[in-house]
Amino acid sequence: MNKILDRQFELAKYDFDPPYQEKKNMQLLTLPNSQALTKSIRATAQVFEDPKSKALLARVQQIAPSEANVLIIGETGTGKELIARHVHQLSQRKNGPFIAVNCGAFSESLVESELFGQEKGAFTGALVAKSGWFEAANGGTLFLDEIGDLPLSSQVKLLRVLQEREVVRLGSRKPTPIDVRLVAATNVRLEEAVAAGHFREDLFYRLRVAHIELPTLRNRPGDIIPLAEYFVGEYRRRLGYAEIRIDESGKQKLLQHNWPGNIRELENIIHHALLICKNNIVKSEDLQLSTIQLHRPKENNATYQAANESNSLETSLHQIFEEGGDTIYENLEDVIIKTAYHYCHNNQVQTAKLLGISRNIVRAKLIRMGAIKALR
Repeated sequence: MNKILDRQFELAKYDFDPPYQEKKNMQLLTLPNSQALTKSIRATAQVFEDPKSKALLARVQQIAPSEANVLIIGETGTGKELIARHVHQLSQRKNGPFIAVNCGAFSESLVESELFGQEKGAFTGALVAKSGWFEAANGGTLFLDEIGDLPLSSQVKLLRVLQEREVVRLGSRKPTPIDVRLVAATNVRLEEAVAAGHFREDLFYRLRVAHIELPTLRNRPGDIIPLAEYFVGEYRRRLGYAEIRIDESGKQKLLQHNWPGNIRELENIIHHALLICKNNIVKSEDLQLSTIQLHRPKENNATYQAANESNSLETSLHQIFEEGGDTIYENLEDVIIKTAYHYCHNNQVQTAKLLGISRNIVRAKLIRMGAIKALR
């Protein structure tokens, strides 16, 4: 037991979620790019064994040498930051800084200060002048993850920066020239956000000069075992353990899983397996996959359950239709968003991911419904 606890304690020191890593990196934004900066294991897992991954790599190699902005599209956990880093490393900017930023990690009131910088006294609490992400990435690449979460007001300023190649800090009128390549990423369809009026069409086309769509892990099965072995090796080396391998039963279990959480889920499962495996062998029982994926109801029970759920939903829809009026669609949308918001424990980011829309859309709808208050 003590040995297991010791393992948990040691491994916990390396167990950072990307948002926390990036927040840690934010303290170092004005420093030159350094390999010593904290970087997730997943962001360095350059595994391209599956045919779809090889095709993806070929596209990256084709796009990277140019100076074009890049838009990366893919489900959560598919390795968008990895591809962004690979674009940077294959470009003429590889010796410059690579700055990774999650647009959903900061409040609407702070995001412009973080992006463009601030002068002392620019707003209440601005006690010192500081550079923003664009200045920090000068001569290199700025990676903006979850670009769909950027507020509309900030989108306008971002578009101007991309057009003019200069930034103006909050509280200043002096433009600062910048030389930055922008790589953006999203897990939602920005076309839908544009149609809904929550993402600027001109910015969308400015970002989408070159675009890369990432396949899900379930659609690139040839990468599952190589990735798993990569994660085993990386965590083992960080902990100073002896060689650890995955046995055949473990490999088969990994190959049969659906991977709704993609590479991130695989990394976490391997991470946990290293805590509990014995004799330096990861076996099937050490791989604690999602029970939702492993224990599906029998076909007849599933059919019965689906029929009941369908009837219940149909009854609810009939009630809304009977109310009539010109706002039927809006009422349906309200029910879906509000229910999803409660299901996600009032977390806007998780609600947006669940519904496949941007956080801006979720926030605007919740404010209109009175579920949350607008920022003043």
